[in-house]
Amino acid sequence: MSSAETQDRLSPYQMLGGAAGVRRLADAFYDVMEAGPAYGALRAMHQDDLAPTREALAGFFSAWMGGPRDWITSQGGFCIMSRHATMGVTPQTAGQWLHAMRQAMDKVAVPAALAAELDAAFTRLSRAMAGE
Repeated sequence: MSSAETQDRLSPYQMLGGAAGVRRLADAFYDVMEAGPAYGALRAMHQDDLAPTREALAGFFSAWMGGPRDWITSQGGFCIMSRHATMGVTPQTAGQWLHAMRQAMDKVAVPAALAAELDAAFTRLSRAMAGE
């Protein structure tokens, strides 16, 4: 890709529709996770009240996908691997997370090319968290 094409390319944050689109994806993920019995082990890793976690995922995704870094700054920085190190992520729960995220991307109609790009990144991330 030429530098002109790279400069003209929208960030995933922009492609999702900014803060509102990222929020829809984060909320869809937790809606899927809460509604599906197949995500029981993953749900058990979270607090009963998911409101703060929804906020955190939307904030993290905003920065990670090329949007404002306000949430990261408010946290004093953020290392996703460190934050999840004590949660006991296993290949099973990483797989549940990835499956629920795929369902969430479908639910909010993430464009196919972006969904494929995000899925590849989410797959790498989930495997790393599970120590694979």
